[in-house]
Amino acid sequence: MAGYDDRDGFIWMDDKLVEWRSAKVHILTHALHYASSVFEGERCYNGKIFKSSEHSERLRKSGELLDMPLPYSVAEINAAKEAVLKANNLSDAYVRALAWRGAGEDMGVASKRNPIRFAVAAWTWGNYYGDAKFKGAKLDIAKWRRPDPLTIPHAAKAAGLYMICTMSKHAAEAKGCSDAMMFDYRGYVAEATGANIFFVKGGEVYTPIPDAILNGITRQTVIGMLQSWGVKVNEVRIKPEDLEGFEQCWLTGTAAEVTPVGQIGDYTFEVGELTRKVSTEYEKLVRA
Repeated sequence: MAGYDDRDGFIWMDDKLVEWRSAKVHILTHALHYASSVFEGERCYNGKIFKSSEHSERLRKSGELLDMPLPYSVAEINAAKEAVLKANNLSDAYVRALAWRGAGEDMGVASKRNPIRFAVAAWTWGNYYGDAKFKGAKLDIAKWRRPDPLTIPHAAKAAGLYMICTMSKHAAEAKGCSDAMMFDYRGYVAEATGANIFFVKGGEVYTPIPDAILNGITRQTVIGMLQSWGVKVNEVRIKPEDLEGFEQCWLTGTAAEVTPVGQIGDYTFEVGELTRKVSTEYEKLVRA
């Protein structure tokens, strides 16, 4: 399969569509050295991006949190995404919107004089966890923890915050796992490397309070679904020892969608009725 830099198609860069292979940046781009970039991952179903404006709003908010306000409105970001889908003739796709500090007059930590650049790409992307979506993903337990919110802007979907996620996922894959579950800086259950996590016990749902993790758009959507069904959702601090008592588990995220979890470390879970219902109904919702 061709690499992501060697494909046919078009990418939106700084107000215009460019040929895929020509979408390049300079080696002294500030973001490449200092992680001054934010992004969104979105999915398009049947020609419609699910919650497109919510993603665009979060992208702008992430930029503000990194002191790099985007020079694009929500409407302009939405229009760029639509243009990319149309140019590439895609109706079912993954959409990646990205903003970053480019090359400019500054090459130290500070970068106020460097331009804020913007791009959108889209491609066909199947199940993020492969067949784990049907039989339940196997998760490792990461040695790295999500940082204290006083050390990072945890509400931003910022590229730099994914460094420990990459290392954790690499370690998990080396053990034959699909992903890794991370604890937060206090030792409570936090999330997987790119997805929020939910558990079921006694007919009720439990999920970590998003005070040190990203409050995912898919997470919020699923909580709303559960509450509309009359299922009690408990946003709580989940200790490592609590894992033993949970019966079901699933992950949520734009790429992951709703993925059942069958195992985390030595703890096992059934792909139960509620998990299957959430997955099925989410699939219906995004295609409605």
